[in-house]
Amino acid sequence: MVLRVRADFAVMEYVSARDHDWVASPERGVDRVMLDRIGDEIAVATSIVRYQPGSRFGAHMHERGEEFLVLDGVFADEYPAGTYVRNPPGTRHTPRSDPGCTLFVKLRQFLPDDLQPVVADIRGIDSTVPDGSTRSHVLHKFDDEVVFIVDGGKGGIESFPACASARDILMLSGEADVQGQRLTPLDWLRAPAGKAISMRFIRAGRAFVKTRPVLEQGARQGRMNS
Repeated sequence: MVLRVRADFAVMEYVSARDHDWVASPERGVDRVMLDRIGDEIAVATSIVRYQPGSRFGAHMHERGEEFLVLDGVFADEYPAGTYVRNPPGTRHTPRSDPGCTLFVKLRQFLPDDLQPVVADIRGIDSTVPDGSTRSHVLHKFDDEVVFIVDGGKGGIESFPACASARDILMLSGEADVQGQRLTPLDWLRAPAGKAISMRFIRAGRAFVKTRPVLEQGARQGRMNS
């Protein structure tokens, strides 16, 4: 039986930081919160992953890509908090953290022909936005996938049009309302495909937003067979 966690992409899903359920990974000292998942250890997955100081995974390859945002600490001795990284399909590495860290991680959510590596420091993006306004900064765009940061001043509203794929929002700071759901730091929401949504900032803050490539719905199954 394949593990399925919040795997119905036709419905809106929400996980509060207060309700994070930490589950041990196969590697000692590495725990994770499964936000959504289709598969066991090889899975299309969205997770928050916590590395205890000195913990590591063995060397491995991500055949369908890996992306992560470092939330705190330092990952792999080179990526401090605020670093967004995309390791494209075929990338091989040995994940570790000497001081410990927490990551927002998405696995196997690349299109096979998206081979552009990305390393971006979101701390270098000015987050100052006047009340009543928002500003977006694109970190990556390929085909139907867009990854960006949204900064909002108090009362600012960011509107997201309906699209063919699901959309993730991870609140990084401040407070916002998305379709009646209150988001505070490290709360996660996934909006379903085909649904326009809006995000109203109750307190000035920042959110990580990803329009996912259409993989889960099977629209690109032929391109995934690699």
